[in-house]
Amino acid sequence: MAKRIGIITAGGDSPGLNAAIRGVGKAALSSDIEVLGFRDGFRGLAENLKLKLDKRALSGILTVGGTILGTGRDKPHRMEVDGQMVDVTDTIVRNYEKEKLDALVCLGGGGTHKNALRLVEAGLNIITLPKTIDNDVALTDATIGFDTALGIATEAIDRLHSTAHSHHRIIIAEVMGHRAGWLTLGAGIAGGADVILIPEIPFSMETVAEKIRSRDLAGSNFSIIVVAEGALEIGHDLIYQDLGSEMRAPRLGGIGQHLQRDLEDVTGRETRCVVLGHLQRGGRPNAFDRMLATNFGSCAVRALANGEHGVMVALQAGDVVSVPLTEAIKNIKTVPPNGQLVRTARDTGISFGASDEANYHKPL
Repeated sequence: MAKRIGIITAGGDSPGLNAAIRGVGKAALSSDIEVLGFRDGFRGLAENLKLKLDKRALSGILTVGGTILGTGRDKPHRMEVDGQMVDVTDTIVRNYEKEKLDALVCLGGGGTHKNALRLVEAGLNIITLPKTIDNDVALTDATIGFDTALGIATEAIDRLHSTAHSHHRIIIAEVMGHRAGWLTLGAGIAGGADVILIPEIPFSMETVAEKIRSRDLAGSNFSIIVVAEGALEIGHDLIYQDLGSEMRAPRLGGIGQHLQRDLEDVTGRETRCVVLGHLQRGGRPNAFDRMLATNFGSCAVRALANGEHGVMVALQAGDVVSVPLTEAIKNIKTVPPNGQLVRTARDTGISFGASDEANYHKPL
């Protein structure tokens, strides 16, 4: 039975991280397990930036957005130290042993799980919790933060409808999503978008323009387009706002403005672009994410009590289970191009801008 565990939050922030920290902490404390938090992701482990997570520290954080531990995108095998990229895995192992930890709980997305596995291979006992607004972690039906971000993006689209209708405009909402379009697809369907562009279905600008023209001919004087930042136009490269460097990862962004310029030229219609950006993952977690995060946290402690490690806690068919970390990192969970949500969107008249869009079923 573990007597002393550590916990970190790594990668991008998501609503519900504090709820998960609280879930782990309260379940652990009720079993007389001491909990240490490490600040700023894997860097906190390397620099031993620890704090004790007692009842006082956990009080009142269930509804708070962000993470009380801070987060970061540092990788144990490639961390910037004094201007150079260094492998600090051995340092993390020494700090783990110095603090007499029996296990480490890592909250994060796909990159965090891969980094956690490297520490498992270095001999540490680790269990992970999936969080990301992209909902692209494999082997789990939902990730912490996705449902809240979905609600925020949907509300934004709701608000854009009124101004688009009033000014007879095309309005584009650029939504987060690098390789997976779950957030864009869900918000587009829930928000009543006319066009949804996701990474899994490359689009043609002419097909998007044709959808706008067909709406004009049918008497609709506005259109709403929801596009994932990782959406790819056929014959073009992904659009980046920052190509990155040896010290900094590249960042996608700009597809919305690209669409705005081209659609204005092609359709002659006034077009505006709104980039939702970090608004999507900020603020208070909703009820579902609080419940999911608390469930994941308590189940992680239960798994540790059963001697499990090297696993990720996951939601599958309404039940919380643990899956091998080696399996969870093999692939990302992407939108099936012919899956149920895509079929539903097409059946309700939403275009995905595909070059063969005319071949898909149209509702009566």
